Amino acid sequence: MHRLLLLGCLWLLAVLPASSIFQRPTGTPAPPRLQYLLEPLHPTVHTQRGATATLPCVLRALPRNYRVKWSKVEPANYRENIIIITNGLYHKNYGPLSPRVRLRHSHRYDASLTITDVALEDEGRYRCQLVNGLEDESVSLTLHLEGVVFPYQPSNGRYKFNYHEAKRACEQQDSRLATYQQLYKAWTEGLDWCNAGWILDGTVHYPIINSREPCGGRLLLPGVRTYGARDKQKDRFDAFCFTSALQGQVYFIRGHLNFKEAGQACRNHGAAIAKVGQLYSAWKFSQLDRCDGGWLADGSVRYPITTPRERCGGLPDPGVRSFGFPSKEMRTYGTYCFVGK
Repeated sequence: MHRLLLLGCLWLLAVLPASSIFQRPTGTPAPPRLQYLLEPLHPTVHTQRGATATLPCVLRALPRNYRVKWSKVEPANYRENIIIITNGLYHKNYGPLSPRVRLRHSHRYDASLTITDVALEDEGRYRCQLVNGLEDESVSLTLHLEGVVFPYQPSNGRYKFNYHEAKRACEQQDSRLATYQQLYKAWTEGLDWCNAGWILDGTVHYPIINSREPCGGRLLLPGVRTYGARDKQKDRFDAFCFTSALQGQVYFIRGHLNFKEAGQACRNHGAAIAKVGQLYSAWKFSQLDRCDGGWLADGSVRYPITTPRERCGGLPDPGVRSFGFPSKEMRTYGTYCFVGK
């Protein structure tokens, strides 16, 4: 009986058109077609920190008494923050993005948003909404920054940050808390880290390439493992920070310097001692490759390797190596300096 029923179902799949099998359930409305806005050809715009980026929003026709409203969706609080509103003739800017945004307005149908001097916090999802009475419609676009994710913990050890402290720590190191998409991309590119860390939306994760006993066991599959949303005040973890291209240069000063002398050596050259995010950025975007440990602004000692070799840590993959947080009185290391453009 069951076999006959299965054969009957297979016969129906074979003879009926796909449209009649996979129809939308009765009563479910079809998504409204865009009447005035053009669907963007590329919904993701790729850029880097410091660049100028344009998010396309073009009208196919101009309705009467319309407005176009641009807003940004913030993942940390799930709110939409208004950026700019225009009626085609006049416009008004809102919020912290106000000094750096304008409408491209290359023709009368163009309501595209241009962001100058792109910052780390500009990455995310944007919405262009046509407000026209009962016929409102919108398109969503994503601004994606090319960058690098790095795990970060303070000098007093692992799992010391609540969410707000993790957010502040990343910002102090010329970075910001990574998004889940940034952390996932970093995992696909080889990030393997056994300590769990906060990300921007208040959830906690850790990326594993090589399953092993101290990191959940050998039986768990590789992936970005999650602890889910945690208490932002009480729970304590590390942080996953994200940084992008630099508007400046990181360079190394050789010497046997303690931490105080390292900072002074940079200032003597008209520079500042580099932050952790700046060193990662120079490694990622400028291919900075040095086998010398150097002081950084947080009191850690690190060095960037783009061409792995036996005498530079012996690890097979490129990366920023760390000596941790040695005594600031040690005169063993040089220093990495940063000078802005």
